[in-house]
Amino acid sequence: MSDDIADRLAIRDLVENWVLWRDARRWDRFRTLWHPEGRMWATWFQGTFEEFITVSQEGFERGARIHHMMGGTTIDFAGERAIAQSKISITQRAPVEGVLCDVVCTGRAYDFLEKRDGTWGIVLRRHIYEKDRIDPVEPGATLKLDPAMLAQYPEGYRHLAYLQAAVGYAVKRDLPGLAGPELDALYALGESWLKGGAV
Repeated sequence: MSDDIADRLAIRDLVENWVLWRDARRWDRFRTLWHPEGRMWATWFQGTFEEFITVSQEGFERGARIHHMMGGTTIDFAGERAIAQSKISITQRAPVEGVLCDVVCTGRAYDFLEKRDGTWGIVLRRHIYEKDRIDPVEPGATLKLDPAMLAQYPEGYRHLAYLQAAVGYAVKRDLPGLAGPELDALYALGESWLKGGAV
């Protein structure tokens, strides 16, 4: 097997395991995906992967139910560094305005990766939020959202943000979407990473 194929398979395995081990709360395995300084950015959290593990587990114990599904992955390499983009959907269930709802947000995971001592690991994971929707779980239930509150958040994740804010999360309001300066800035950071820059 060529080195290129082996590296692609290793990264693909890594990003698939992120989804499975995070949602299954296999934190012992999840830790193996990261380099020691690895950081995670999401709508509701920005910090180290260890802090992410802690707050994710605490959220689960309080009733938070967040799940991920993954699609295809594309990888750009520059020596021992790579950027992997993976199609991903984020789903969360919680009460909104007194109605139990599911939110589905579709976008991409954007991973900054490095190979150290023969092993690929995540240095930074960001997400790109492309579109979302919210639906009552019970057929026939009526959900009325506050339009002014909904409008405070970017189009790509406004329903996810609305639900997360309703259950007490502080949601970041300037994350990349389908287009715009935030996405351009993330792409520029990715290009810089591949040329040896810092994140």
